[in-house]
Amino acid sequence: MKIRNWKNPIVWLVMLLVSGCVEPYFPEVLESPSSFLVVNGFLNANGRTSIQLLRSQNLNDTEAPPAEESATVVVESESGERYGLHEIGYGTYMHPNLQLRTDMKYRLYIRTKSGQEYASDYVEVKPAPAIDNVHWKAVNGEVKVYVNTHDANNNTHYYKWEYEQTWQFRTAFYSVFRYENEEVVQRTPSDSPIYICWKSENSTTIEVGSSVKLNEDRINDYNILSIPYNSEKVSMKNSILIKQYALTREAFEYLELLKKNTESIGTLFDPLPSQLTSNIRSLSNPNETVIGYMTATTMSTKRIFVDSRDLPRDWRLYNPTCELDTVMNGMLKERFEGGSLVPVDAIYGMSPDPIGYTAALRPCVDCTMQGTNVKPAFWE
Repeated sequence: MKIRNWKNPIVWLVMLLVSGCVEPYFPEVLESPSSFLVVNGFLNANGRTSIQLLRSQNLNDTEAPPAEESATVVVESESGERYGLHEIGYGTYMHPNLQLRTDMKYRLYIRTKSGQEYASDYVEVKPAPAIDNVHWKAVNGEVKVYVNTHDANNNTHYYKWEYEQTWQFRTAFYSVFRYENEEVVQRTPSDSPIYICWKSENSTTIEVGSSVKLNEDRINDYNILSIPYNSEKVSMKNSILIKQYALTREAFEYLELLKKNTESIGTLFDPLPSQLTSNIRSLSNPNETVIGYMTATTMSTKRIFVDSRDLPRDWRLYNPTCELDTVMNGMLKERFEGGSLVPVDAIYGMSPDPIGYTAALRPCVDCTMQGTNVKPAFWE
């Protein structure tokens, strides 16, 4: 980029500031010994409720956040009803099918293994309206997924979305043979399929929307997800399950601020982090910081499929690439023993019997190294 007003002292000042920002700065917070309780999840009023309890880390920690294990986690109503959640691993506590009343308020109560007690405010149950439709468009080299919804009763106004992606993928090579008992044998229909598999992934971004400033309680074409054209996720077929929740104004404001703090920082012109106000508090120590915001809502869902055959023909879709090796008959045991190298196809000479085999590393042949070969029940 050409700077035309290079003699302007303001331009030189900006350049000096930018060029001077090369020395790394490590704020004291990086070494802070504090370990705050982080509460992830919400009270699903009409189904499976999952709450995860973690502990915060310093910014320079590279390991996964430590889980708060062996805690007592209970959903309590204002009238005294209690629903216990059971631990299923890595600080996650689950109830298989909560059925909460919309005319009652509920809170989350937590008692840690060390005896510390926490509780959220009592919150109302917000019913989520049905999703009108989910659709996708091919725009500027991306598959953009959009959500449309509305509340005819004009009672929602604040929305939150999550999604689960499950996509079909294939390996670089189709293996006709397998190595077994020191010999190469042909695969049969009864062998476990390893060429086509499925992967799944949950959303990690905060997706919220509001209709407060509109004439009606309606959200049109909210872009919940964008997938690059050359992603493996659209190389064959992708199923996206959209989950929609209703929020209170306070919960929406909390999540909107959290979204800004976690996704919008990175340049000199981005807003600075703001203090989050949780509705979860320590009963043992009122001055303790707790991270998270508890809500109670029903959940509505809608699934969409994106088939690669429906994408623009000029898109160069993802295609797995690997290198083929050659293994001659005298080297079969040496090369295939251990399973890291897998035979792909036969090599023939002048005789009807193979003189060797092409081969590839197992991840290039066996899709179960990266996903599952069990077809999802919802797959079309």
